[in-house]
Amino acid sequence: MAKLFGTDGVRGLANGHLTAELALDLSVSAAHVLAERGTFSGHRPFAVVGRDTRISGQFLEAAVVAGLASAGIDVVLLGEIPTPGVAWLTGAMGADLGVMLSASHNAMPDNGIKFLARGGVKLDDAIEEAIEARLREPWDRPIGGDVGRVRVHDTAIAEYTAHLDGTLVNRLAGLKVVLDCAQGAAWVAGPKALRDAGAEVIAICAEPDGLNINAGCGSTHLDVLQAAVLEHGADAGFALDGDADRCLAVDAAGVVVDGDQLLAILALAMREQGRLADDTVVATVMSNLGFVQALTAAGITVEQTAVGDRYVLEAMSAGARTLGGEQSGHVIMSEYATTGDGILTALQVLDRMVATGSALTELAGVMTRLPQVLVNVPGVDRARTHADEALAAAVLEAQSELGESGRILLRPSGTEPLVRVMVEAATAEQAQTIADRLATVVRERLAF
Repeated sequence: MAKLFGTDGVRGLANGHLTAELALDLSVSAAHVLAERGTFSGHRPFAVVGRDTRISGQFLEAAVVAGLASAGIDVVLLGEIPTPGVAWLTGAMGADLGVMLSASHNAMPDNGIKFLARGGVKLDDAIEEAIEARLREPWDRPIGGDVGRVRVHDTAIAEYTAHLDGTLVNRLAGLKVVLDCAQGAAWVAGPKALRDAGAEVIAICAEPDGLNINAGCGSTHLDVLQAAVLEHGADAGFALDGDADRCLAVDAAGVVVDGDQLLAILALAMREQGRLADDTVVATVMSNLGFVQALTAAGITVEQTAVGDRYVLEAMSAGARTLGGEQSGHVIMSEYATTGDGILTALQVLDRMVATGSALTELAGVMTRLPQVLVNVPGVDRARTHADEALAAAVLEAQSELGESGRILLRPSGTEPLVRVMVEAATAEQAQTIADRLATVVRERLAF
């Protein structure tokens, strides 16, 4: 059997790869593994379950509930709620297990199952491997009063948004904000949190029908947000993805503010407030060189990891860091959340705007993004990327040409037979020229 768990739970085509049967079996297996590891020791266990707005989430939720309850776990249904909301409520409610049904920014036909341990943290790899290994094993089923109960938690959104608003120092009165909810899990929680904090909110893409999640909107389609900000004369706009664990922004002029810039804004704010642990931010190797240069100049250390929010979280945990994130808009503030939280990011950036009296464009100006070009080279042997001497020599020559004004990153894809060539340079023309040149070398040297 192919490995089920990826870097963010089990994800795939709903009712194709990810079936109701698989969802039920995974839930039963998770219950058994956690029980044997003492997670439920001394009390009647319970789990919280949330989902995004995909229509497939309805039957998958039913399957997860059936699996957990049949294994003797009480289930609390949170309804349509962001992934970080499920993570926070797992901890706040003292749940033994959290389950989120979402495929994040993927298209509607996909869905996913993410299990969270006590405290709302991701299950470690060993537990996920154990869950896979125990799938569909024979087991003694509880009967009578030992089966799980199921109830709805009607105040989940109100509790989660109150937590988010409780992180603010300033009221957001006087700010007009456009929020693109991606027709996803934050369609209620996002506008509510911002409005309760005092902002005037124009919510767009907040009419989910089960089929339109991420469709031409959200953090992967910022043109919709840009147009709305200009139309309404807003001070800023924020775009979430389907499960609202990431956030990108645009300023009053409709200019995109990416995850690196948001992270830089928050890093400076937290350092000023004495909340940035060891004056260090965790980011990935894909972060723009301009981000690293700006924070280094401000006396902040940038610790870089492999691409993926799981690696950012691991580094933050290991070093007790309080801020980390990715260029894609995953921003993790460990004081308040165990995962990226798009609504929290938007609130904290707006709080900084109020505190400084600065427009978003001014705050984002703390760093200058170097032009960045990414070329995907398919049909090559990615395993030889860092072993080919001629390719290494070509990279070294190109890096010498760039000097300290740019950088090169060759990264084999983790899922496809391709190599990603990323080049940053002082000009877009130089970045494109060098990226194309290196892509040609990759094709010639690594072709099958």
